[in-house]
Amino acid sequence: MNGKIAFQGEPGAYSHQACREARPDMEAVPCGTFEDAIDATIRGDVELAMLPVENSTYGRVADIHHLLPESGLHIVGEAFVRVHINLLALPGTRLEQVRTAKSHTVLLGQCRGFLRSHGISPVTGADTAGSAQQIAAQKDPSAAALASELAAEIYGLDVLARHIEDHSNNTTRFLLMSREPQLERNGEAMMTSFVFRVRNIPAALYKAMGGFATNGVNMTKLESYMVDGSFTATQFFADIEGHPDDPNVALALDELRYFTSYLHILGTYPADPKRR
Repeated sequence: MNGKIAFQGEPGAYSHQACREARPDMEAVPCGTFEDAIDATIRGDVELAMLPVENSTYGRVADIHHLLPESGLHIVGEAFVRVHINLLALPGTRLEQVRTAKSHTVLLGQCRGFLRSHGISPVTGADTAGSAQQIAAQKDPSAAALASELAAEIYGLDVLARHIEDHSNNTTRFLLMSREPQLERNGEAMMTSFVFRVRNIPAALYKAMGGFATNGVNMTKLESYMVDGSFTATQFFADIEGHPDDPNVALALDELRYFTSYLHILGTYPADPKRR
């Protein structure tokens, strides 16, 4: 146990916020890419990796479903983080001075109403915290950034407007990844995530899903994505409520195995209370 957790992005990124909220006792370590965060965990430089998988407004995070099964890591937890977007500027700046706001294109798209109403032009940046870092270095009071309050704290910026996102329920789900699986039940409500490919037989997916329905297992997510760029090779990512040791879950997974050519359980972990 080295007490470190890796995330992708600059200090002050929403992934950094997720680390602080979910594992406040651990040292958060920034990494340039998702692959870098995964590699740091595999090497043992850090104990865990915090990886975003989906956003309530924009859907799943690109590439992450390909990285999870190939990483060799195991899901040991989940964290739902409310994404509050804030307008950050140099200390002493007034809102009416701001003419541009820089951020990741996804965040810019989530604040169209606020920016339009204040005559602020959006400027695309590489990421949220990196944009805040650049604004702090530019020393231009007409330029602002859209980022977290944590980014304002780290880069010495003022928060001119809080929670300016268009959708009040904007939330990102993160998965905590570890080298070692967590097999025991360590929460009252458990989740299990897995990937699978169905056999090449008629109605294979329908039959594979039947076991979850007949055994009363709630499937909260089922997504498909192509494998190796092929239109005919499809892999599915699924989340279910329960633990593989639960009798009904065990029966459903046994039935799933009969209709699949590949099944890999990525992890079983406590459900975040915010899931409800």
